[in-house]
Amino acid sequence: MYRSHYCGSLNAEHVDHEVLVAGWVNKYRKMGSLVFIDLRDYTGLIQLNIADENLLSLANELRNEFVVNVRGTVRRRPAEMINPNMSTGEIEIDVKELTILSKAQTPPFEIFEVDKGEANEDLRLKYRYLDLRRDKMQKNLRFRAKMTSYIRQYMESRNYLSVETPLLTASSPEGARDFLVPSRLYPGKFYALPQAPQQFKQLLMVAGCDKYYQIAPCFRDEDPRADRSPGEFYQLDVESSFKTKEEFFQEMEPMFIELTEKVAGKKVWKKPFPRITFEEAMNRWGSDKPDLRFDMEIKDITDLAKATTFSVFQNAETVRALVIDGADQFSRSDIEGELTSLAKKHHAHGLAWLKYQAGAWSGSITKFFTEEQLNQLLDLTGASKNSLILMVADNFLPAVKALGAIRFLMGKRLNLVDPDVLAWAWIVDFPMYEYDEDKGTWDFGHNPFSMPRGGLDALTKENIGNVIGEQYDLISNGYELASGALRNYDPEILYKAFELVGYDRSVVDRKFGHMIDAFKFGAPPHCGFAPGIERLTMVLMNEDNIREVVAFPKNSKAIEMLTGAPSEVDQNQLDDLHISINK
Repeated sequence: MYRSHYCGSLNAEHVDHEVLVAGWVNKYRKMGSLVFIDLRDYTGLIQLNIADENLLSLANELRNEFVVNVRGTVRRRPAEMINPNMSTGEIEIDVKELTILSKAQTPPFEIFEVDKGEANEDLRLKYRYLDLRRDKMQKNLRFRAKMTSYIRQYMESRNYLSVETPLLTASSPEGARDFLVPSRLYPGKFYALPQAPQQFKQLLMVAGCDKYYQIAPCFRDEDPRADRSPGEFYQLDVESSFKTKEEFFQEMEPMFIELTEKVAGKKVWKKPFPRITFEEAMNRWGSDKPDLRFDMEIKDITDLAKATTFSVFQNAETVRALVIDGADQFSRSDIEGELTSLAKKHHAHGLAWLKYQAGAWSGSITKFFTEEQLNQLLDLTGASKNSLILMVADNFLPAVKALGAIRFLMGKRLNLVDPDVLAWAWIVDFPMYEYDEDKGTWDFGHNPFSMPRGGLDALTKENIGNVIGEQYDLISNGYELASGALRNYDPEILYKAFELVGYDRSVVDRKFGHMIDAFKFGAPPHCGFAPGIERLTMVLMNEDNIREVVAFPKNSKAIEMLTGAPSEVDQNQLDDLHISINK
C-alpha cells in the first residue's frame, strides 16, 4: 500500500491521524536539524516535517522531483508557520517512515516556476511529461476529461447513438489538405485520414440511425495558429434527422449552458442564445465570431467621409470607424505601428485615425474635415471627450475585418471582458459561396454539403454571391466553437452546388458517388454540427493557446517536440510502399 490519502485531501480534521502519502518532492528546505519537504500529487501539496534522527541522512538525499512514500502523523502547524496560500497550510505531517521510490535528475526547468514564464514553449513540449506535472496543466487535463464525460452523458440521455467511423478513408475536397496514407497492398493508391466524419454521419442518417454522435479525431494539414491544433484535433460530431434548424438549436443549447455553469462554474451572457446573421455580425463587429461581452461597435461613416477632401476616403467603397475610449493610452507609434500592422494583416490598405481629447482634435487627417464634419463625426460614432477614432477606407470585407481584429485585441488589452462570462450566440445566414481574390474564382464558404436556401431555384436563378447557405456557427468570446448546417440531401441540388465552383458531374460522382447513390434510396432531412473539443476546453478554461489543453501537442511549427515527429523512415518501409523520396 502506497497511500491512504492524497496530499491535497488532508485538512485539520485529520490531526493526530496516521496517514500514508506518496508523490513528488516539490520543494526541499533544510532548517538546522530539521528538513521540510513540500510533497506534491495532482490534488495539491502537503508539508512534511522530518525531525527523526534516523531519517535525516536519507532526507538529505532528497531533491526536487524525487518520488517518495511517507508514513506519519498529521499535526497542526505552529500559528506563526501557517501558510494561507496552501489549502493544507494549517497542517503538516510528522514523518515516521520515508522511502525513496525513484530518484530524479535535475529537471531542465523548475516545474513549479513555469507559470512565471521561466521556460520557453519548445522546452516545455520536449519535456511535456514534466510540464504536465504542473498544477495548471493537471487542472486543464482533468477539466477536459470531465467536460467530455458530461458531453457523452448529455448526448446519450437524448438518445443519440455513439458510432465510430473509419480513420482510413478516401480523399475528398473538404476545405483543407488531406493527410495521405499510402497503401502497401495497392501500390500507387492512398487512403486519407478524415478531415471530419462528414460523409459518414450523413450516410448514418440515410441508414435510419436518426441521431448520431461521436467524439471524433479529425486530421487536417493546416497551418498552425493559437486557436487551432496543427494536424489533428477532436470534435463532438453530431447529426440528427427530421429536425429544423431551430429545433436543433433548442436541443443543443442546454448542453453548452450546463457546460458553462455546472462544469466550468461560469456565467452565460444571454439565454436563449442570440441568433445573429452573418451580415449583421460583420457590419457591427467586423467578425463572424464576435466577442459580445463588450460594446465598441463598428460605425459606417461612408457618406460623411466621402464628403471630406481626403481622396483616400473619396475613392473607397466604404469607410468604417471604430471608437476606442482612452485615447491617452495610445501614442502615434502605437497606432501607426502595431494597430496599422494588424489592419494590414487583415488585408486593409491602411489605417487612418483621429483623437478627440478635452474638446480638441488631433491627427494628421484633421485638416481634411470641416468643423461641422468633425461634429457630425462625433454624432455618428458616439466618441467621448477622450476617444481614439480608427478608420479604414477599403472594400467592405477588408474594412470591417481589419477593425474587427483591432476590436478583439482591445477587448483583452483594455480589460473590457469578464473572464467568468461566456457570450454564446448562433451566427446564421452565411453566404453559400465566397470569392477568392487571389485565384479569381468562387469556392464554398462553408461545408460543401450544406443546403442552399431556396434549393435548386436559388442556385439557378440567384447571383452566386447572393446565395445563402443554411449554415450556422456557434460562437463565444471571439471564437468559433462549432460549425454546422442543414444538409444537402438532394442529388440534383448537390450536383448544381458543385457545378458552380467548377466540379462537373463526373468529378462529383468520382469523389462522392457513394453519397449520391445513397441519397437516391430515400434520404431524410438532416442537420448537425461539430464543436471542437480542444477549442471548447480552451475557452471554458480562459486559455489563449490551444496547446495548453492538449496533452501532447505539436508546436507552432507543427513539430511534436517530444518524439521528433514528423521524422524520416527506413528505406525498407518506403520500398514496401513503393515510394521514392525526391529532395
